[in-house]
Amino acid sequence: MIIDIHNHIVAGGELGAYQAGLIASRGFHGKGHHGVTEESIKRARWRGHSHSDVLKEVGTDWAFISPRPYTMMHSEKPEKIVHWYCEAVNDTIALQCKLEPGRFRGVGGLPQCAGVSPKNTFDELDRCVKDLGFVGIMINPDPGEGDWQTPAMGEEYWYPLYEKLVQYDIPALVHGASCRNHRESFHGHFITEESVAILSLLNSKVFEDFPKLKLIISHGGGSVPYQAGRWRSQLRGPNDTENFDERLKKLYFDTALYNVESLDLLFKIAGPERCLFGTERPGAGSKKDPRTGRWYDDVRPTIESISWLSAEQKAQIFQKNAEVVFSRFKAH
Repeated sequence: MIIDIHNHIVAGGELGAYQAGLIASRGFHGKGHHGVTEESIKRARWRGHSHSDVLKEVGTDWAFISPRPYTMMHSEKPEKIVHWYCEAVNDTIALQCKLEPGRFRGVGGLPQCAGVSPKNTFDELDRCVKDLGFVGIMINPDPGEGDWQTPAMGEEYWYPLYEKLVQYDIPALVHGASCRNHRESFHGHFITEESVAILSLLNSKVFEDFPKLKLIISHGGGSVPYQAGRWRSQLRGPNDTENFDERLKKLYFDTALYNVESLDLLFKIAGPERCLFGTERPGAGSKKDPRTGRWYDDVRPTIESISWLSAEQKAQIFQKNAEVVFSRFKAH
């Protein structure tokens, strides 16, 4: 069984129109209705193809779908429009899962806002878990989207959210979002923020205080494993009792990397037991490599080509690790 833990929704124009209205009016006209229906979800296409068909083409059995992060407008004001849009996105995810319960499970977005405590996300987190039946949530490590004001993920600012995640035994996919500082694209910002998050977490007491916390770093961990050597030399840790490699294994990583060299290094540095299959398909990698004629985000054959991975290690990456980390997921 192939479980892709890093997928994003494929929604129609209704969700975008609702978002544009909220931003234009700044919520003056109230919450309104997002207009997403089962019929609009059925009509939604990615470059002419349904989400399910795009996954079938590469042999994916299950996809855990989350919001498209760069659209989540966490830095917008007033705060209420961020909450309203996040609720609409989560409703859309829930509808997509309802329509194809044998293909999709939900990973909810949180209405994170710049300069606001994570506690303000709890109502929606509760709804995602208790009412919508989602199996995970997504965390943006930089809700200010480039304003450099939010503490890094090793700081106690995040502790109320970590406590909640442990309480529910629900994992978080750490994924950057949009970027307002104009020095990098949102794709570049993803890698920046995921790298900042890792080093901050490993230099903190987070996993001493929350040993059951499950965090999955997107895109193969930002600059991990490429910068592992420099980070080994810089890690201090809370008591200097563990080295970088030992502390790195407190985290999980997805495989949304589109070349064999990076995937090979990720598995060697982080270990196959800490890696979960994730592709972001359909998304940024849904283009064909002119050298091979294959989709960049068709990651499964790339992983299977790594000869030193055993059959058991490949099974861990493709299925077993996801079943352990996402304890609320039940295939039946």
